[in-house]
Amino acid sequence: MGVGVLHAGDCGIPDNRPMPVPPSPSHLLIPFAGRGTPACREAMKSLRLPKLESLLSRLAQVGEDMQDDGTLSPPHERALAAALGIAAGDGQIPWAAMEARRAGLDGTAVGWGIATLCHWQVGIDDVVLGDPGAIGIDTAESDALLAIAKPYFEEDGIALHASSVPGRWLAQGALFDGLATASLDRAIGHPIAQWSPLTDAARPLRRLQNEMQMLLYTERVNDERTARGVPPINSFWLSGTGRLAAGASAQEAGPTVADGLREAALRDDGPAWAQAWAALDAGAVAELLASYHAGAQVTLTLCGDRCARRFGVQPRGFTAWARSLVQRVNAPAVLEAL
Repeated sequence: MGVGVLHAGDCGIPDNRPMPVPPSPSHLLIPFAGRGTPACREAMKSLRLPKLESLLSRLAQVGEDMQDDGTLSPPHERALAAALGIAAGDGQIPWAAMEARRAGLDGTAVGWGIATLCHWQVGIDDVVLGDPGAIGIDTAESDALLAIAKPYFEEDGIALHASSVPGRWLAQGALFDGLATASLDRAIGHPIAQWSPLTDAARPLRRLQNEMQMLLYTERVNDERTARGVPPINSFWLSGTGRLAAGASAQEAGPTVADGLREAALRDDGPAWAQAWAALDAGAVAELLASYHAGAQVTLTLCGDRCARRFGVQPRGFTAWARSLVQRVNAPAVLEAL
């Protein structure tokens, strides 16, 4: 498994990448560095990450964001927002508004959200959100379904716009103003009811999701997908809501986001997650360690289900050098605490 290294302006994570700022090679942010699901937690015990341990032995913790795992915005999104200078409440980091601005739309208009096409797995007791990134939506399918969905959204005062990523639409309407929504990275693999907004203001959204489920069931796009043996597209997930301040401007540089752990973490595939960690240790982490040895002021942010911890360079000199010789870091213990 390869390790995906994304930058702050990329759109690789299914629903949330902010404004296009150049990446900082000296700040590495790692989502899903720790994972509390059973298989990943078991795999964590036997991780061998020599580059990470060497780097952490030379850095000091300089920041921490510890919350429970019930927040709508996961730690890696909060950490990325903080690195970009964005202050926002839980579930209201304005990823959609920033993407709208990047697309030439009025990002400061209130009420933006990202509608991600997805497959709801209907079981006996629950309806579970499948990973949109795993069902292979192409541009033609996305455009065809957008044309079908637009009139239904417009009845609720919501305008839909295609984005640069197939299967992900930008939605603008007063319904989204002040509405907190759960990140896809929180909701994937869990019952819809666990993460859907339940306020009275969100009733039109829940109705729209159900309408789309019924409407899309009989669409030709899904007939063709079924014939190919791939899951049908039967609803959407709304996320990335939040208001972009009128005077907001891009930071000079954002962190490099190493996203190679995400897919295995969301599947709770322990062996694949451990393999991805080994590749990341030999790749982006080793590069950051080399930058440290070259004298750069490096920053490493490790994110798990509950916590994001930021590590930075200690004061240089004999004392810090001597401490690095005796300081021993156990990577699994550090990751387990996330």
